[in-house]
Amino acid sequence: MTPRQRRFLGAFAVLAGVATAAAVLLSAVSENLLFFYTPSQVAAGEVPADRTVRVGGLVVSGSIERNPDSLAVRFQVTDMARVVPVSYEGILPDLFREGQGIIAQGRIDANGVFQATEVLAKHDENYMPPEVAATLAMKGEGPLAPVHPDARPADARPTGAQP
Repeated sequence: MTPRQRRFLGAFAVLAGVATAAAVLLSAVSENLLFFYTPSQVAAGEVPADRTVRVGGLVVSGSIERNPDSLAVRFQVTDMARVVPVSYEGILPDLFREGQGIIAQGRIDANGVFQATEVLAKHDENYMPPEVAATLAMKGEGPLAPVHPDARPADARPTGAQP
């Protein structure tokens, strides 16, 4: 084998290795990529049925139905425009309640019910997931931005401060 052929074979092997690594990386990323949808997008049929996605919004008041014999729970999520039914079997977060902002991860079934595999509730009374806050702000509902509990107006002075 001539030196030119060896260089060509080496370059080809490196190129094949890089291409294989890129293909494996892209495959792993695409399988683990979760898209966020609003209840309006789910109701409009924009969510692919064969894909795991996240749906976020507020839990509709009076919609929580618990099965006393199991951990199954049914509730509805809204973005103030549309409502999506959600079914979940498992232990809900302590902060889960009516009117609370949540994000549910799962798939849409043939009946249009979101079958959640995970439910995340907002952290405290002042926090809302950024995706949910942005959606509600576009609808003219909810807080315009997350507020930190220690935040105060820019012109506020600490107690005892001199003017």
